[in-house]
Amino acid sequence: MAAPKRFWKQAGAVQTPDGWGVALDGRPLRTPGKAPLTAPTRALAQALAEEWDAQAEVVDPSSMPLTRSLNTAIDRVGEKHAEVVDAVAAYAGSDLLCYRAPHPEALARRQAEAWDPLLDWAARTHGARLLCAEGVMHVAQPEEALARLRAAASAHDPLALVALHELTVLSGSLVIALAVSAGELAAEEGWKRSRVDETWQAEQWGEDAEAAAMAARKRADFLAARRLLDLMTDPS
Repeated sequence: MAAPKRFWKQAGAVQTPDGWGVALDGRPLRTPGKAPLTAPTRALAQALAEEWDAQAEVVDPSSMPLTRSLNTAIDRVGEKHAEVVDAVAAYAGSDLLCYRAPHPEALARRQAEAWDPLLDWAARTHGARLLCAEGVMHVAQPEEALARLRAAASAHDPLALVALHELTVLSGSLVIALAVSAGELAAEEGWKRSRVDETWQAEQWGEDAEAAAMAARKRADFLAARRLLDLMTDPS
């Protein structure tokens, strides 16, 4: 299917009875499900408009992460909040931070330095102490810890949950995602800590160009998810 072509001259944020929206040449945008594209803050609506204004002759949805996220929150997550929470919470059962390299010692030490403080934060903040194991063999996590982390995810409203889902899937860690969502960890630092193993491998064997390009795209989406959380609470 051919990509849609740009048909508008100007995009702008507009105030609506339900919040803020985006208009293309004065015509309000709707989601793919035909619902009004409504943002909770002017700052987010303005950022959405900038995504649309940045499109060239052909529309590239991959370059519009904020628009994608808001569409998803409105069309899908609002009605399936519990299902999305379950999908996010499932990551806690095999959280990246819980699987450690038995060797080499330098890698194991680097993992501990990056990940132990986050596991301690989850235990202190959410009462969820996850267990660690060496290697890739599955370790069963305490049911109470899993329930507490699910509750933390469930506390996110639909739009924040979309951001949390992105942070979790891209990092492989619900703990990292919750820490970034809560502002405990800066997005760039969260991404860095999720890439301890990959960074180590690149240092030892060199970086594959294709893998590096994919990592760059994922990093951009990870940072965009944190930006969404900032914009949806921006009072300006």
